Amino acid sequence: MYKLFDIKDKVIVITGGTGVLGTSMVEYLAAHGAKVAVLARNIEKGDRLIEQVKANGGEAMFLQTDVTDEAVLKKNAETIATQYGGIDVLVNGAGGNMPGATIGPNNTIFDLNADDFRKVVDLNLMGTVMPTLAFAEYMVKSKKGNIVNISSASALRPLTRVAGYGAAKAAVTNFTKYMAGELAIKFGEDFRVNALCPGFFITEQNRALLTNPDGSYSDRGNTIIAHTPFRRFGNPEDLLGTLHYLVSDASKFVTGTVAIVDGGFDAFSI
Repeated sequence: MYKLFDIKDKVIVITGGTGVLGTSMVEYLAAHGAKVAVLARNIEKGDRLIEQVKANGGEAMFLQTDVTDEAVLKKNAETIATQYGGIDVLVNGAGGNMPGATIGPNNTIFDLNADDFRKVVDLNLMGTVMPTLAFAEYMVKSKKGNIVNISSASALRPLTRVAGYGAAKAAVTNFTKYMAGELAIKFGEDFRVNALCPGFFITEQNRALLTNPDGSYSDRGNTIIAHTPFRRFGNPEDLLGTLHYLVSDASKFVTGTVAIVDGGFDAFSI
């Protein structure tokens, strides 16, 4: 009997695991029997999330991290591998944007803050590269591994405003494809690297951009909805089925791909 989607006892590391989307992923994976290691900056949020997971019968641990700090990440990896006996899956979910790396409707590219742009690229790109190196080292020791990077609709085609974030996520997508070949060719077919590409989901980072204080959609929010065939923003649970597929053996011959979950946004034009 095939158990392609069985993830019970898989050790899954999630960076950025305390955000809106990350929290949903953590709770879901733990509910399906995975041992989840949550990495993020905010200790209070992390501890609260772990308490919730354990209260529901799941297994999880929280470690404070800095996804751009090699020494911290190596220590995180050692702690997880020691406690759980190895690392099966890494979900690179950490990321974010900064005002100075965006171009507002009344600004031009010459108003770009170079330091903020650099920080956004560092967080999103290096914040994917550095955890990949730290955790893939343990995967290579066990001769198998699975990495899921979180890309973005802004990586597929340039969107207005998000200059820095779009450039960084496009680089993440390219790095995903590079690492798919690198790991499989050098270490064998039991290594795969894919990207999960969410469309537009309302999170704490973009809520003020997509909605008004009264909860109605902003002009940008309405524009996005008008270009989304499903005519709504995504809900966190909309990502979970695709995530489950990617972290399970159901996708064991899938590598270097970008799984788009966007309600049709990328497929639609006027």
